[in-house]
Order: sequence, then structure tokens, then C-alpha cells
Amino acid sequence: MGDSLVPTRLNMERRISPMACTILNELRLEGKFCDVTLSVDGTEFNVHRIILCSCSHYFRALFSTHRNNAEGSVYHVPGISQEMMRLIIEFAYNRTVTITTDTVESLLIAADQLNIMGIVRLCSKFLAAQLCPENCVNIWRLTCYYYTPELRHAAYKFILRHFEETSEVSAEFLDLSLSDLLHVIESDYLIVKGEDAVCEAILRWIGHNPQDRRQHIAVLLGKVRMALLETDYFINYLQNHEYVKDNEDCKDLGIRTLIEMYNLNVHGRAYLGFTTMLSCPRLPGALLFAVGGWSVGSPTNAIEVYDSRADTWLNVTCEQESPLAYHGTAYLKGFIYVIGGFDSVDYFNSVKRFDLLRRTWQEVAPMHSQRCYISVAVLHGFIYAMGGYDGQTRLNTAERYQPETNQWTRIASMHDQRSDASATTLHEKVYICGGFNGSECLITAEVYNATTDQWSFIAPMTTSRSGVGVIAYGNALYVVGGFDGINRLRSAEVYNPATNTWRNIATMFSPRSNFGIEVMEDYLFAVGGFNGFSTTSNVECYNEKTNEWHDIQDMSINRSALSCCVVPDLPNIREYLAR
Repeated sequence: MGDSLVPTRLNMERRISPMACTILNELRLEGKFCDVTLSVDGTEFNVHRIILCSCSHYFRALFSTHRNNAEGSVYHVPGISQEMMRLIIEFAYNRTVTITTDTVESLLIAADQLNIMGIVRLCSKFLAAQLCPENCVNIWRLTCYYYTPELRHAAYKFILRHFEETSEVSAEFLDLSLSDLLHVIESDYLIVKGEDAVCEAILRWIGHNPQDRRQHIAVLLGKVRMALLETDYFINYLQNHEYVKDNEDCKDLGIRTLIEMYNLNVHGRAYLGFTTMLSCPRLPGALLFAVGGWSVGSPTNAIEVYDSRADTWLNVTCEQESPLAYHGTAYLKGFIYVIGGFDSVDYFNSVKRFDLLRRTWQEVAPMHSQRCYISVAVLHGFIYAMGGYDGQTRLNTAERYQPETNQWTRIASMHDQRSDASATTLHEKVYICGGFNGSECLITAEVYNATTDQWSFIAPMTTSRSGVGVIAYGNALYVVGGFDGINRLRSAEVYNPATNTWRNIATMFSPRSNFGIEVMEDYLFAVGGFNGFSTTSNVECYNEKTNEWHDIQDMSINRSALSCCVVPDLPNIREYLAR
């Protein structure tokens, strides 16, 4: 076939205008001016050849090269069911097609056979939206046979991000080939809470067919970050497992693992990433950014990034940025927004955003009000800025920013004046808690309904809290630390929106106010702050499942009045890590 008969996919799908397609579809339904007949599994479909040519290389070739191509000719299309051909014709005329979970796989196969890339893309998007631990492996394997690169990437990424659950609930996981399993478990982007989860998945996979698969145990374990396993699990369980203990290659792997474990024990976290795959942490699924704050008696421009896999903070400060404290941050669509704040002289209404891919700063539209001690939240693609202090007054006003128009719009004012409060989004509403009204630390909390543009009080907290941390965690609202007018607090409490009630949870190790708070990878992080005597670099995290706090690596500098945000799925994540 000559090149003239093979237009680009884009042109193929745009050759006929929508109005022309509508008219021709009406003519098809009336049986008028159809110039070819498709015979499919004993059923005939009268169609207009130009419509099918406009969306399919297959039909362009069929109608262009078939010897008997006179008007009214009958063309046999093998391997396609009547139902699938009806859907394909529907798409050819309407440029849309009804896809269901029952038809998507058959439709994808038929569209691939007939080279209808428009349907292939629609099926890919449909399947990508349906990905879950039960079906992701099957969808990933399906993409081996059809040209769906975006779906293949989405399914593989889903497996990596939900590996533990997928390996436990997916029946198809046990049928993966050795090469596919290796491709998954060797990835730096595999997300697991511990490397023991990878070992357990390997053992389950071998156990599905031990006679043929146990020979692969050493090569599979060689892709595990073995030196990061708990020592007890490695020595007392894994090395004594029936698949491992008598395997000579595993014995050599065990010796190298013990050496790596010893080095880690002696040299600590600084040793991570500088040896073999056995001790190199995987990449985290998200990064925690700590931006600015008050340090050593003045604002700072320091930006640090926390790598949860290596339990390390890396300084990524952009030196041309000015020091800032008591500001807010928000992550939205590839940018970190830094909003309002105070530099020890001026109170700001300015807003800057950091492009995480280009690593450049840009100033965007300023807020209507200067806001120091600001509260910030993100809802439905808008950034909300609430309360604060403008240098003269504690504010009850609020506004929201739309990135697409680069505009701030005033919204309804809160009931209370609130500076030094904290806000978050839960169940498509914005919550703000505590703060200072100019005379007292507040015990009240409010919720904003964006649909009605109204603020409503919720049940008051059990303790007055200014300089508080507020964050959505699971299906509840968590309020942590702060200042009650007398003391910096270690206490934390949880709000249940369904019952409008509060309950206390385990207290932090350290009291703190004006700290950063975020949720990342199922843990709540409390970062830095003021402990009543000095600013601190201390960081701790909370596990709601165990109701326990855990110390993690400190930041490199002491600071309070900082702001934190979590950045997920960063394509250039390696640029922000020390490995």
C-alpha cells in the first residue's frame, strides 16, 4: 500500500466533520445512500464507506484494495461479533461509543483488529479508571497484546503503588511470568511499608507452583532491598524458609546481606544508597516539603524535603528566595504555592509558586488582604486563604484563588476572627479550627460549604488552641498541639463529622505550636515548631491504626512558623533526593 493511502491517525479521525457524520448517520438509519455492506457473522450492515475510512486504517485498506469494490458490494469482516460491529459503527458515525465493564475487553480486541485507534484510546481510558488491586495485573497483561502504551503505564504504576494489596488479592498476580515479576519487584518506584512485604509476595508466587518456581528464589530475592529487612525476620524466618535454606546462591546472598546490615548498623542512615541494591532504599511515592519559617531569631528561606524511605531530610533551598515566616503553602497541579506571611518587617498579600519540574519561582496574583498567620486549604482546584493578621487587625475574611484565571475572589467571612488558626479539607468541605482573635486563644471551629458559600460552627474543641495544626486524616479531622494561652500543648484530638463530636488521642512526645503538619503514606507528620522555650528541628509522626507517635529524623535546622505540603507522583523526584 502506498503512503498516500495511509494518512496520520489524527487526520484519519478528523476527515469528516461532526455535522456531516450526524447527517450521514441519519441517512444510514433510514437506509439511504449506503454504498457498501458489511457481512459480520451472518448479519449485514449497510454503511457509508467514507465514514468507516475516516476512522480506520483497516477499512481504508479494505475498500481501497478489494477487487470487488463497486457500489453496493458486500465485504466480509471475519473475527468480529455482531454486537461489537454495532458498537464500532456507532463510534464511526458519532465519534463516541458506549463502553461497559462487560464489553470493554471485547471492544478493545475488535478495535485493535480493525485499527480503530479512537476506540482503543477510549477503552484504555475506561480501563485506567477501573484499575483496582483485583484487576490491575490482568489489565497490565492485556496491554502486552494491544497497542495501549498509556494504559500499560497506568496499570504498571498502579501495581507499584498498591503492591502489597495487589499481591494478596489478585489471582492473576500468582500467574505472572518470572520476567514480569522481576520487572515489578526490582523497581525503585515500588511502594511498600517494608521489604518483608516483597519477600512474602515472592514466597506466595513460588508457592503457587513450587516444583517449577523454587529454582528462581535467589534471583528474586536478589531484587529485594534485603539489608533493609528487620534482622529478626531475615535471620530467624527467611533464611530458614524451605525455599531458601538449602539454596547455595541464597547462602551467598545471605552473607552479603549480613555485611550490608552490619554496615548500616555501624554507619547509620548516612550509609544508605552508597552500596548495592541490597541496601539502597526505594523511591518514596510522595515527598514532604518544609518551607520557610522562623529560625535563630529571624525568618528563613530554607526548604527541606523529607524522604520517608531513607528517613532523611535534604536541603533544596533556592537561595534567590526571600526569607518568610507565618505563611501558608499548598500543592496544586505541579506547583507549590507560598501564600502571604511575614518577613519581620512587612505583612504580605503576595503569592509565589514553585514549578517543581523546572525548579523556578513565579509571582502570581496577590490576595485582596495582607495575611500573616494565615490558614490555607485546597478544594476542587481552588486554593482557600482564611483569616490571619494584616498588621492591624485579626481577620475573619476569606478568599479563594483559581489558577486557570489567576484571580482571587472574596468568599463569605468566617464567624470568628482567626489568626494562627489552621485549616484543611475533608469530605469536600473546608474546616478551620482554633486561632487567636486578638484577645484570647480560640476553642471554636467552623466548616465552609463551597456550594452555599456559608460558614457554620461545629462542636468546639476540648481545648483552646492557637498556633495549632489541623489536617484531614482518614475520614476524620485531626487537631494537634498549639498554645492554650498558658502552655504549648502535646495533646491532640479528633473530630468525627458524622457525630459532630471530639475525642482525645495519644499525646505527642514534644509540645509544639506554629509547626508544619501533613499526612503522607498513612502517617500524620508534625514538623518543627516552638516548644515553649525554643524553636525545634524535631519531627514526629502518628499512626492512627496503633494510636502511637514515633520519632523520625530531625530537620537540619530549628524552625517554627514554617508550612508543609506533600507532593505526590513527582516525575523528577530523583532531583530532590540525595541518591
